Amino acid sequence: MIAMKVFKEAIEEFLSKEKFGRSDFHTHSFFSDGVLHPMEQLRRALVLGHEAYAITDHVSASNLDLIPKITKDCELAIKHWGLLALPGVELTHVPAAAIEEVAEKAREMGAFVIVVHGETIVEPVEPGTNLSAAKNENIDILAHPGLLTKEEAQFCKKNNVFVEITSRVSHSRTNGHVAKIGLAEDVKFIQNTDTHSPSCMLTYDQGEKILNGAGFQQEEINIILQENVRELLSKIYQKMF
Repeated sequence: MIAMKVFKEAIEEFLSKEKFGRSDFHTHSFFSDGVLHPMEQLRRALVLGHEAYAITDHVSASNLDLIPKITKDCELAIKHWGLLALPGVELTHVPAAAIEEVAEKAREMGAFVIVVHGETIVEPVEPGTNLSAAKNENIDILAHPGLLTKEEAQFCKKNNVFVEITSRVSHSRTNGHVAKIGLAEDVKFIQNTDTHSPSCMLTYDQGEKILNGAGFQQEEINIILQENVRELLSKIYQKMF
């Protein structure tokens, strides 16, 4: 209960800001396939200018127990550094029909941010994963969705599932397509890194360039990096509190 109070107040403080710096809601520590301990990862994010940062290690039903571990370091980062650090998960290669079940369990175990590993063209993700995520209001972000369809985008908009524009080298190959389809269907975009090592982390300005390269104009970029971050955190706040 004490930890929840810390997170509640930290999100409230963040949402009270008129403007904020870099945010990233899709990253990995060495609890899955990243290279850094969560605490070092949070420290490096802070020094690089992040004001909100989620660690969302790869999970399925078998390893949801890592959520409380990440939560402990996130709490320390909030208390001592003022970084809005959030524990989360990326549901990775979970059967499409099981996404709802695993997402509910992850939320029960304290995951503030629930990302679904979308149908990137460089991995054998089960067809139907994008749609299953898009239809689920409990999902916060559909990551690197590959060849996003009009139907998937429409459900993302309907269920307030944010669509990721990624800087991850392999997954970013379809950013232009994702931007085109998402803009046509008026989805809410979020720009993340899918960080696995320090070299993956971006500054605020670099995040702007990733979005510009995907085809967004400056006004749209400002909305993604400011208004959409605020809306995502508001959604998370309502889910958790």
